[in-house]
Amino acid sequence: MEKKNNAIIYLVEDDESVRRAMKRLILSMGMEIQAFSSGQKFFKSPHRDLHACLICDIKIPGMDGIEIQKKLTALGSKLPVIFITGFDTEKTRSEAKKVGAAGYFRKPVDDQALLDAIHWALSGQVCPK
Repeated sequence: MEKKNNAIIYLVEDDESVRRAMKRLILSMGMEIQAFSSGQKFFKSPHRDLHACLICDIKIPGMDGIEIQKKLTALGSKLPVIFITGFDTEKTRSEAKKVGAAGYFRKPVDDQALLDAIHWALSGQVCPK
């Protein structure tokens, strides 16, 4: 498939079936995707901030999604992060907002809503509520 643009989406998700489904969705939109099963693997790989965003599960083994966002911020990264979670709580929503989430979704994620959030994040805006 020919790429429609040079956007790259990074995905950190420990559930292989969710990674596969999201990869298919992102590729169907003509964007490149690199998927990782952990935050540690994501940080071992080169990544860029420009015309890119990260979709990150919040509750994953090892470094959780909030910790990933905090580390990106500490490194001076401007990579927008869209959080997804199957364990939605007021505390989780509050933590995600506090660390600067570009978006926040409960699983299962609506495909179109996620794609809209990705486009918002790539444009440098925070996803509207």
